[in-house]
Amino acid sequence: MKNYKPKGRLSAKEYIDGILSGDRVILSRGITIVESNLESDKILAKEIIHAILPHSGNSIRIGITGVPGVGKSTFIEAFGQHLIKKGHKVGILSIDPSSQRSKGSILGDKTRMEELANLDEAYIRPSATGDTLGGVANKTGETMLLCEAAGYDVILIETVGVGQSETAVHGLTDFFLLLMLSGAGDELQGIKKGIMEMADMVVINKADGDNIKKSEMAKRQYQNALHIFPLSESGWSPVVTTASAIKNIGIDTVWNEIEKYKTLVDENGYFKKNRSNQQIQWMYNNINEELKRMFYGSKAIANQLQDLEKDILASKISPVKAAQLIIESFKKNM
Repeated sequence: MKNYKPKGRLSAKEYIDGILSGDRVILSRGITIVESNLESDKILAKEIIHAILPHSGNSIRIGITGVPGVGKSTFIEAFGQHLIKKGHKVGILSIDPSSQRSKGSILGDKTRMEELANLDEAYIRPSATGDTLGGVANKTGETMLLCEAAGYDVILIETVGVGQSETAVHGLTDFFLLLMLSGAGDELQGIKKGIMEMADMVVINKADGDNIKKSEMAKRQYQNALHIFPLSESGWSPVVTTASAIKNIGIDTVWNEIEKYKTLVDENGYFKKNRSNQQIQWMYNNINEELKRMFYGSKAIANQLQDLEKDILASKISPVKAAQLIIESFKKNM
């Protein structure tokens, strides 16, 4: 089975040429190769990524997160259309770590972003999460490189829900955007401090109709809250603004602020430094994932783990001692 190659697979050159020419069908097929766990596909994926790497990196990568019900899909659709009108090509990658359990589908996102999905200048794709946050970062990072090589110069990485995936997304992006709703007094209690610290911009969405006054109040509260945090290494002071994605109000302001940020970090050297640091972290993520795969992929380890689980349940051994034994066993067989 190791050398099994599924029918319909193209040659590496066909994938590479198709991606570089902006062929969306071949781009999708290339991403499927990158996400595959087949050994033959892993070898092919490495060849594709190595070839397209010099053609990647020429985008601004924007992470977008927010509380459930904040209107992420509506915002991304309005924001994406605004960017396309300004001459950009937009790649949208959606991460849902819970999809491993719920088997959630990107089809829902494509339905919610129907107008954007129908534009040639937009490409919407779910990102395979794998079983860990490292898997999120690796698979999404590789997908992002393929999209950049295909000519997408703005990459939006959306996290579904609020949780640990924000950290992984922050480690992949240049700019981190947090969407919130009015009523900030209550929500400030529930939002994690870490997410607020990561934000380069907070956008109070649904600022229309009866919500306008509440949104302006929320804006002031978030501005006050952000002043508590030390200045970012980037030299950028986080911005708070209001918007209504459904009414298409304030979307241009969001992009204008991102452009200001890009100018600042280009001039002070932070953009390049941050990208370099992310590349190093990506290497460590890959090492960690490969070690995990080797460990749990061993039949001997799997059998020993079953025995140790029984011993732990029978109180014959402590979890700490069991972990030491299995690591020692793995080291001997390396």
